[in-house]
Amino acid sequence: MEYFNAFWVGGLICVVGQLLIDLTRLTPARIMVLFVTSGVALGALGVYGPLAEFAGCGATVPLTGFGWALSEGVRKAVEEEGFFGVFTGGFTAGAAGTTAAIFFGTLAALVAKPRDKS
Repeated sequence: MEYFNAFWVGGLICVVGQLLIDLTRLTPARIMVLFVTSGVALGALGVYGPLAEFAGCGATVPLTGFGWALSEGVRKAVEEEGFFGVFTGGFTAGAAGTTAAIFFGTLAALVAKPRDKS
């Protein structure tokens, strides 16, 4: 059931993104920003935490989950360190995902053979 919940919640988030691409004039960059800030806002409202608990990676892997993770990192750092946690919490919370993206992106660039589309 855990995999099923992750699949349908993650799929629903992707459907929302696809609908935004198809039915609006928003650019992909603006949709990405919308998803990250939506994750932050839903986390602040207390909605995204239970969703992430319910759906696991189906909710934490998309960009909304990244925004939620950043906001949770800031919230925890502010509780522990005070005001300066605003500046450090997001970096601490997003460090593992960012590092993995850089590492695997570099690995893919070393293995792939890029060429022009024409």
